Amino acid sequence: MDLSQYVSERIRQLRNQHGGGGISQEALAKAVRTTANTVSRWETGTYRPGLEDMDALSRFFGVSILEFFPKDETTVESKVTALLRAARDLPEADIDELQKYAEFRRARAMMKGATAKKKAGRPRSD
Repeated sequence: MDLSQYVSERIRQLRNQHGGGGISQEALAKAVRTTANTVSRWETGTYRPGLEDMDALSRFFGVSILEFFPKDETTVESKVTALLRAARDLPEADIDELQKYAEFRRARAMMKGATAKKKAGRPRSD
């Protein structure tokens, strides 16, 4: 399964499981500030959400942004241990934000490493 397929399947699963009975594409779109059509295209793999979209989805569903990527069992134990030592005495809110930051950076690296045949995200009108 390629990255686009994995992302689309995870979005569909999380949406259908949300709150025990699921949430509509329309309600999800409103919550993450996009359109129902875009959510539909994410779920079919026509579009792949950008990192900002995945961040919004992860925060809405209360999951790690890494939920949208296949599991990578490779770890760098010494750096992780050093990070844990450094974060040990931080306030809870800072630890939560540090976790979100690390997950976002990991997701960005995974996006760059994926060979996407489809355009990532939706056109922006900024």
